[in-house]
Amino acid sequence: MDFTERDMYRAAIHGDRDAFEMIIRSFSRPLFAVAYGVLQNREEAEDVVQDAFVKAWKTRWRVRDPEKFPAWLATIARNRARDVSRARRTVPLSDELDEAAEPVAALTASGDLNGEVQAALASLPETHRVALTLRYFDALDYATIERTLGLTNGALRGILGRALQTMRKRLQPALASLE
Repeated sequence: MDFTERDMYRAAIHGDRDAFEMIIRSFSRPLFAVAYGVLQNREEAEDVVQDAFVKAWKTRWRVRDPEKFPAWLATIARNRARDVSRARRTVPLSDELDEAAEPVAALTASGDLNGEVQAALASLPETHRVALTLRYFDALDYATIERTLGLTNGALRGILGRALQTMRKRLQPALASLE
């Protein structure tokens, strides 16, 4: 099938299973990055992506503008990931933060740079985590990330700039110890 993106989205909205399958293949990784950015758990993120695609198929008729289809998909995945995150939160947040700080301190003390990077990434706001993951781990271009997250170019650049600045600041001691 040789569709332009807009035609593919329009066909999927109108029930074309082949077009929707192409969307699944194209958007599985970006949606996984969105879900993982919220949950920080691979298995839960994979489940969220599947749930998002099922919900998207069942409610595809709600999309009025085919160009907004990617952002709509990302919103479904993000909201579903937040639901999963809230459902698993049985420990009060203050206790959870105290427990999360212990492994981070242990990683820092052991000098595990990869662990420190993961800890610094996990401490970022959700939007910053998701944008960094899509840009630097999934190597998506700005236009794709903008469409996926429903952001303008300026907003995305601002988010990435602030996120990288925060990461540099948090990782500066670890990077200095490597020199």
